[in-house]
Amino acid sequence: MNESSLGRTLIVALAVLLAGLLIGRGVERFRIADRSVTVKGVAEREVKADVGLWPLSFVAASDDLGLAQRKVQSDRRAVLAFLGRLGIDSTATELIELRVTDTSANPYGGNRPVSRYIVRMGLMVRTKDVDRLRDVSQRIDQLLNAGVAIAAGGEYGPSGPTYLFTRLNDVKPEMLAEATKNAREAAQQFARESKARVGPMRRASQGIFEILPRDPAPGIAQEGQIAKTLRVVSTVEYLLN
Repeated sequence: MNESSLGRTLIVALAVLLAGLLIGRGVERFRIADRSVTVKGVAEREVKADVGLWPLSFVAASDDLGLAQRKVQSDRRAVLAFLGRLGIDSTATELIELRVTDTSANPYGGNRPVSRYIVRMGLMVRTKDVDRLRDVSQRIDQLLNAGVAIAAGGEYGPSGPTYLFTRLNDVKPEMLAEATKNAREAAQQFARESKARVGPMRRASQGIFEILPRDPAPGIAQEGQIAKTLRVVSTVEYLLN
């Protein structure tokens, strides 16, 4: 083999060797990149409702429309006076319903009802003083003693007040940071057991914030409790080195 042929042979051999090294490194990088772990981080916090809603309705029935109307107006004044005595100003209450039903106007009615006119009035109490609202709702028997038949809730919600937490945006950043931190700790635990190291975050998805009852009990929703549990779960994928 002459000197020229030997040189070409060496060049080809070096090229094949270099290509093999590059391919081997590429496969190695691919396998490393493919090693990842997906974990979930949970953050929970007890929060207190900051808005209370309490729908109240009352009904009067009579063959005389004027009498029925005067009865519901009298009941309204009694309700506002009751709320005012216990510290809830009339400005926290608004009219949400005033409905008159003429039972004789129903062509498909069967037996004649006892009263021709039924007048229904509904009020909504809205306040940020949720503790006071809870205390007032526990004294509704005072209205019954005064001759006011109150129907709390009904088509507007549960029988008692509804308590809302509206300050989610105030605590969202801290809770997301806590959930992400907990997710990384879970990934590090997994990495230690597999003798690897946690690398950079590959992807993440924020879970939905849930407002749960602090004291879960059958038949009791979180809307009926002032104290609530706020929960979020974040799903994070980390590369492993």
